[in-house]
Amino acid sequence: MDKLTPQTRAFLLEGTRTGKLATVRADGRPHIVPVWFTLDGETLVFTTGKKTVKAANIRRDPRVTLCVDDETPPYAYIQVEGTAELIDDPAALLRCATHVGGRYMGAARAEEFGRRNAVPSEALVRITPTKIIFEENIAG
Repeated sequence: MDKLTPQTRAFLLEGTRTGKLATVRADGRPHIVPVWFTLDGETLVFTTGKKTVKAANIRRDPRVTLCVDDETPPYAYIQVEGTAELIDDPAALLRCATHVGGRYMGAARAEEFGRRNAVPSEALVRITPTKIIFEENIAG
């Protein structure tokens, strides 16, 4: 599967699950970090510092994987492989940072986190899925 379905969209947006983003280092080793994310149409979006390891990795090699899991029985996960791009658009960055801030910190703090993370040293990251693996009821 290479498109988000209503079922996978619902899974990705449920609660405050943290994504684990894997990028490729220059020497080929994986680099994995947690990210707060949301959806924008058919893409996954989050913010990152322009000088982070993940940003440098994406600039050099846009292939990424994001894994999100449900750690409660009967367990589930989604793995989204795709291509990432860094976007330098202040308005889009503010929209994403505000939405993500609201999702993870609550609506009352959405604007605070939006302003904090929509600064010139940050970039919007957009992942376009190329392959999606979704497994539910793993222990069932």
